[in-house]
Amino acid sequence: MTQAPRQRQTTGKPANQRGAARLAAVQALYQMDVGRQTLEDTLAQFSAHHLGREIEGEQYLPADADFFRQIVSGVIRNQLDIDPTVDNALQKGWPVARIDATLRAILRAATFELLRRRDIPSGVVITEYVDIAKAFYEDDAPGLVNGVLDAIAKHANRGNLADQKSS
Repeated sequence: MTQAPRQRQTTGKPANQRGAARLAAVQALYQMDVGRQTLEDTLAQFSAHHLGREIEGEQYLPADADFFRQIVSGVIRNQLDIDPTVDNALQKGWPVARIDATLRAILRAATFELLRRRDIPSGVVITEYVDIAKAFYEDDAPGLVNGVLDAIAKHANRGNLADQKSS
């Protein structure tokens, strides 16, 4: 069974419960993508074993379990809108299906929030997911996440990018 990626140890401010929920959502989406697990199995596994618990010596931060479920369920429910939106924000020739599974999970979760959670400021969403990208990548991936999410946020108020490109 494929394990979800683990966060690198970082120093700095402690994560808030929504930040921890976002990280757990990215890990769950990765696990569903790579391990081909169902939504129900993944939600049950993370609720029972990951959110705010210690596993194999790794301490998972306390997370807002309801927010975690909203993100993961929302991505799955809205994936037919999310993926074309991400595709249109990525460089031509690099569809979301072609990028690394962890990066794909980050972009899908963040795009769900940008498109469907208008109660959360886009700057907060972008910063949180760029921080998650920094936890997994040391190369230019956090910059890619920032650029893609910024483009999506700029277009979110006028509909999604897939609709705009077809007009």
